Amino acid sequence: MFPFRRSLVKLPVILFTVAALSAAMLAPLADASSHREAPLISQDPAVDSTDSYAFVSPDRPDSLTIIACFYPFQDPAGGPNFYRFADGAAYQIHVNNDGSAKDNATFTFTFKTTVQNPNTFLYNTGPIASLTDPNWNVRQTYTVTRDSDPGTGHAVHLVLGTDLPVPPVNIGPKSTPNYAALMRAGVHSVGDGYNVFAGQAADPFFVDVASIFDLLTIRPGAPGNAGGGKNNVAGFNVNCIAVQSPIAYLTKNGKLNSDAKDTNAILGIWTSTSRPKVTTRSAGSSAASGNLVQVSRLGMPLVNEVVIPLGLKDAFNGLNPTQDAATLSKPDGSIPLVQNPEIAGLLHALYGINVPPAPRNDLVQVFLTGVPGLNQPANVQPAEMMRINTAIPVAAKPNRLGVLAGDLQGFPNGRRLTDDVVDISLRVAAGVLVDGFNVSPNNAIGDGVDYNQAGFQFTFPYVQVPYDGFSQTAFDQTPLPAGP
Repeated sequence: MFPFRRSLVKLPVILFTVAALSAAMLAPLADASSHREAPLISQDPAVDSTDSYAFVSPDRPDSLTIIACFYPFQDPAGGPNFYRFADGAAYQIHVNNDGSAKDNATFTFTFKTTVQNPNTFLYNTGPIASLTDPNWNVRQTYTVTRDSDPGTGHAVHLVLGTDLPVPPVNIGPKSTPNYAALMRAGVHSVGDGYNVFAGQAADPFFVDVASIFDLLTIRPGAPGNAGGGKNNVAGFNVNCIAVQSPIAYLTKNGKLNSDAKDTNAILGIWTSTSRPKVTTRSAGSSAASGNLVQVSRLGMPLVNEVVIPLGLKDAFNGLNPTQDAATLSKPDGSIPLVQNPEIAGLLHALYGINVPPAPRNDLVQVFLTGVPGLNQPANVQPAEMMRINTAIPVAAKPNRLGVLAGDLQGFPNGRRLTDDVVDISLRVAAGVLVDGFNVSPNNAIGDGVDYNQAGFQFTFPYVQVPYDGFSQTAFDQTPLPAGP
């Protein structure tokens, strides 16, 4: 057994029943992933998790790609101090492969910023043609490590790469004339089948944030399945880290499992960021010290943003999955946040949609345990994380509605960049997977935004080239037509 190649437990793909699918769609329950989701972290955007994705790589199906994005709503023209990862923070991707809610593999990215010439205000003094170009003044590099079974007697620490360059931000046609080449140069093959990336990208999410938080106003009108929404994150960038790992290095049995009923194929995934406990400020400088403290956390999309109430949001960002069941459950074992979700009540109050009555036990599985027959590990301990059955083959024609549309490789079996988690979550909250509720308008509810206008790339890291500051002087918020 290779201790640093522990496979994440692949959930068995048993026959999917309507009831199982219901549970599968809950965790995202609403309308705008994790952008500015909690009061404290909204004041510290550099380490604010926005979205996490996990999917079998379409062009390399023996590998899993995990992407975590941070620093929401970056205006591409935000110079001269452009957006960067936080020095001293730990950006982490966590993988569980035995249903225990603990890490079996942890990938950690830490960053360092260097200034070549402190006597200029410029980020660059000329065109940046490569990642070693002397014209590039403010640079970041990173170290990426993998820890297997941390905290156990057989833990293994592996350094995958050091001093890896982060591509510059996309400034404009004169400063970064061939940004696509710079981004490709930022993909690093670090040996043993691993690829890693850290850098800026066009925000891969798509959602009508403004309408959702304006009291769930669907435009141009309910139910929202014919387009007409505005993708409010279009034109903004985020910072992303990504790992592409052989699946066999992650699973519990150390194999690429092909049987979807084999729970060795199931993995649980979440991301986090941590800051040093103490920050000391003085005029013109600051210094950090002390142990790392977790300040942001993200598994399934939308959970902290629209499921967790204001009074618990900051605390939830500091929890480990092992603490979820005790924190979210009542003494009688009920979980009101999940079993009686606020979003379902809003759909009923605002649009008169009949939704299943509480307690919504159909929603508990996705939120804490995974769905039996889809992505629930054997001997699972309840914990909120994204779960993926890596034995389900890549879909030849992915459907944005994922499992709801019969595409079992899509959300909530992991999450692809093209999965429409907002529409899926709204429809599940409306009860479409509960007997008697898969009717109009429940099965047509959406935000009118079905795709990301920027598109995606066909190879790792798959996220799109970031918007450049010179060209992106205004954001096109024209209502979108319906997607395919």
